[in-house]
Amino acid sequence: MALGDWFLSPAERENPHTVIDAVRDGERAWSGGNEVRPLVHGAPYFAELAERITAMGAGDRVYFVDWRGDPDEMLNADGTTLVDVLTSALARGVDVRGLLWRSHWRKLGFHSEKAFRLGKQIEAAGGQCLRDMRVRTLGSHHQKFVVLRHRGAPERDVAYVGGIDLCHSRRDDDEHLGDEQALRTAAEYGPRPAWHDVQVAISGPAVHDVETTFRERWEDSTPLTLNPGRRLTSWLQAEDQQAEPLGEQWPPPEPVPDGHDAVQIVRTYPAIQPVGYDFAPDGERSIVLANSKAMAHARSLIYVEDQYLWGEEVGEHFATVLREQPGLRLVIVLPAVPDVDGAAERTAQLTARLMSLEPILEAGGDRVAVFSLTNSAGLPVYVHSKVCIIDDRWASVGSDNFNRRSWTSDSEIACMVMDERTDGLGPDDPVPADGFPLRLRRMLCGEHLGIPADEVPDDPDELFTALKEAADRLDEWYATSAAERARGLRRVAERVCDRRRYLPRARRSARERVAADAASWQERAEALGGRPPGQLRALVLPELTDLQRWWGRRAYAAMDPDGTLGRDEDLEEQSRPG
Repeated sequence: MALGDWFLSPAERENPHTVIDAVRDGERAWSGGNEVRPLVHGAPYFAELAERITAMGAGDRVYFVDWRGDPDEMLNADGTTLVDVLTSALARGVDVRGLLWRSHWRKLGFHSEKAFRLGKQIEAAGGQCLRDMRVRTLGSHHQKFVVLRHRGAPERDVAYVGGIDLCHSRRDDDEHLGDEQALRTAAEYGPRPAWHDVQVAISGPAVHDVETTFRERWEDSTPLTLNPGRRLTSWLQAEDQQAEPLGEQWPPPEPVPDGHDAVQIVRTYPAIQPVGYDFAPDGERSIVLANSKAMAHARSLIYVEDQYLWGEEVGEHFATVLREQPGLRLVIVLPAVPDVDGAAERTAQLTARLMSLEPILEAGGDRVAVFSLTNSAGLPVYVHSKVCIIDDRWASVGSDNFNRRSWTSDSEIACMVMDERTDGLGPDDPVPADGFPLRLRRMLCGEHLGIPADEVPDDPDELFTALKEAADRLDEWYATSAAERARGLRRVAERVCDRRRYLPRARRSARERVAADAASWQERAEALGGRPPGQLRALVLPELTDLQRWWGRRAYAAMDPDGTLGRDEDLEEQSRPG
């Protein structure tokens, strides 16, 4: 099959207003000759980012976009912070520009003041970092990417795309001890939540496509916010609301020597009202369209890691291909429990999870395995990665989750990768052993199994069996050999569940004591030997009453909005593999 059978064409992107494909004269919607490297977890990503930016000089350019940016987030073990790295780069003559989601009101638990603070510090040093609220109602800017371009040295250019925000809680590694600068999350994760995430580093012509995605938003004529109250607040705080012109965009970097990764950059943008984006007045849905086109070619194994996996459309997205391909297996890795504590929010998230998993399991039966992750101390690992790998031939890493809002309502970006050497291969032909999709799948499964990546089985049936047996061993160990420790951890979780819904704000200290109990049991579990290797646990489907499901479905409609409203096509049509 040709790469064009998997990737979207420019017309299939269904956004004639974007210039992302113009550099290729509109003939293809992807570039070749790239090198894509996986960066699993925030600690190695942050360390590389700090090192790369520190090496930049006068005339170089740093462009970044994020859902959240914490100026004091440490990027390495030396304590160097995000704002330290960026302001030092400005002092050396680097052009630094950033776009952060302004976010909803901070009294609701959001983080607009963090973006404001980072923007002010960058502005004081001579750069610009703007808060962007050009979103649909209840929507967000969810893209997470950084572009580094070097004047006169394009071979050094790199773009980072994925699920890792430049903020607290993200600097974890494969030991999953958590970021010491931790954000509060559900108490089951303890006071320092373990965090699993994935970013990719792109070198080669595709850097230009990621940069174009930044430029289209930066140069868009739509005001950063049309809300009169927010505009007044920005004026009163002397906040910069006008993007200064960027320099002329440099040509794409040349193909990387021996680079053989074909990369397609796809996005989600909503059709915002009353004034749409210049580059996407009707929105863009290339993420869901690209996923659907690739999913139709799945034959042996789909591997998914996702923060959510919500909703009926997502369930049918996978269930359709499972019904059509009787030999297909599906592996899904999700968080053990949602990251929210409130009873209403958690019920909505668990209902959304059931809405997707029930049709998937009905269609695939024992060909589907759903896992969560646990660290060596027995506490759950929060899965924040957004990864899909199909038959070790096609991989997607981005900011997009498998849910409605990522496909329709929020701004998102994803990097879809195939090895150019697979162009023309049949579905039964082996893929290159050093191809990106296979390397990424081996790396992730190796960590979860607790074995070196080169020992991870490539045969889909062997891999599926290995994953299930690893989870069974760990589940059995917690049920028997570590019974007392497991009971203790369960008691902590039960106490969290009992207290969570009744704690007023004035008694948050009680909630923190529950989290401290979890940490205490973590220390005791670490002392117990004989734990089987790996991180996999079988994910148990939530049991909800009819009343909870009724309530959860109604809350889900607001929690996971459908931005296709008002468009000719619906999401069910867009997400159907084909």
